[in-house]
Amino acid sequence: MIRVIGAGTRPGRAPAELDTFWTLPNLITVLRFLGVPLFVWFIVRDEYGPAFITLVTLGSTDWVDGYLARRLGQVSRVGKWLDPVADRLALIVVAVTFVVDGIAPSWLVLAIVIPDAVLIINALVLFRGSPNLPVSNIGKIRTALLLLGAPMLLLQRVPGFDYAWLSAAGTAVLLLGCIGHILAAAGYLRASWDKHARERAAAGNG
Repeated sequence: MIRVIGAGTRPGRAPAELDTFWTLPNLITVLRFLGVPLFVWFIVRDEYGPAFITLVTLGSTDWVDGYLARRLGQVSRVGKWLDPVADRLALIVVAVTFVVDGIAPSWLVLAIVIPDAVLIINALVLFRGSPNLPVSNIGKIRTALLLLGAPMLLLQRVPGFDYAWLSAAGTAVLLLGCIGHILAAAGYLRASWDKHARERAAAGNG
């Protein structure tokens, strides 16, 4: 069975974190940043075929950069926060673009933006920045579902693929992804509180 979550990890070996930005996985993540405005540009021009290809590429690079980081031993401190930021940016921009263009219902934006806003405020209040929490399996599954459901909905707009089942299936997968997004956000919120409590206890003992 092909391993999806944590693919590329070498058994018995924990990769050391690199201090450099210049790794292949980080460069792929930067390309994902650049692909987001390209996707929006295609949607604005109603070029749904190229937009679909761009979106699929964005989704696949999310898995590829993590796999290469583990496989090549190029896990970096920059990559550990840059990759989640790229994911968040892609999810939020894609969700807003879908709703504005009428591809997806408005609950898609609410289910993604509100939990993220809560996490950002919580992180700023408790840590004055990122809490540097590891990505949970629920978070990884959530991202996979959202980046699968969105292309399915978009494909339904491509000439020759206007099947009703694509819209229904894409909406169902996005709904599952949004539920996962809320659950993942709750998990990160709890983990951040626990970490903050441990740091305060350690500071008090010191």
